[in-house]
Amino acid sequence: MSDVVLYFMAGGVGGICTVLVGHPFDTVKVRLQTMPMPAPGQKPLFAGALDCCKQTMAKEGVFALYKGMAAPLVASTPLFAVFFGGCAIGKYIQQKSPDEEMTVLQNANSGAIAGVLMAAVMVPGERIKCLLQVQSAGHAPTGVHYDGPIDVVKKLYKQGGIASIYRGTAATLLRDIPASAAYLSVYEYVKKRLAGEDNASKLSPGATLMAGGLAGVANWSVCMPADVLKSRLQTAAEVICPGKYPGGIRDALKEVLREEGPKGLFKVRLHARDAACFPRQCSMLFRPGAVALRLPNVHLSQHEATHNFFTLRDCDR
Repeated sequence: MSDVVLYFMAGGVGGICTVLVGHPFDTVKVRLQTMPMPAPGQKPLFAGALDCCKQTMAKEGVFALYKGMAAPLVASTPLFAVFFGGCAIGKYIQQKSPDEEMTVLQNANSGAIAGVLMAAVMVPGERIKCLLQVQSAGHAPTGVHYDGPIDVVKKLYKQGGIASIYRGTAATLLRDIPASAAYLSVYEYVKKRLAGEDNASKLSPGATLMAGGLAGVANWSVCMPADVLKSRLQTAAEVICPGKYPGGIRDALKEVLREEGPKGLFKVRLHARDAACFPRQCSMLFRPGAVALRLPNVHLSQHEATHNFFTLRDCDR
């Protein structure tokens, strides 16, 4: 059981690295997804991901790209612990023996289970993060100015209780279930292809990085439409326009399709998000392995340290 704790600790470090690497890209993504529609004849607020980045830094400074980072940073350790634990549960349910090789579909099922379990930790952190990210200097599009993560929690709770803090849960599940399924299945498949049938234990750090990066691309290619809806739901101006999305996801979907058409569901997919997902997911999988190698009593190869995140139940045996 002590090994499981050590792996979770390493997973927490991997999660922190993921946030540090990817948060600036995520800030650009959220701002692009939630920017208002321009009036007829006017230019949009941002011409694209690069323009959004330039404007944000020019008006608010470089650190504006890291707005809202505290919430996902704090949540990263429990979040990744839940993710890897959920993957292990999925494998435990489906495998007849610990040595049985998982199919692509079985890995997808394990990832989907992890996606469901992650929601309890993910939703509040995403809600806080998104509200702070869209809040520019001296301007609060939601009608309320927030001084930081704790202030967000206090004001959201005052507005609508726990339900307000967990707003966007359905959209998060709609995003994370298929995304986690795609992530784990692609990661395991690519890892197997790179290592060869009989050399899984000899996977190099570079191959691990490649597998994690490609899995991240698959992850976000699948979940971007739901992520657009989630961002809109979680940053809706409840004070200025209460009840903007009474029907939840359906109303957000109708608004996107009415204003931008189907392409609006894939906003920034080929820009900020895909640029971020590869380095983010590389850091998520590479750092746990490196940290595990440095933890007491953990004597594993780089590949084994990473791979054992997905076979945690074997540590208890």
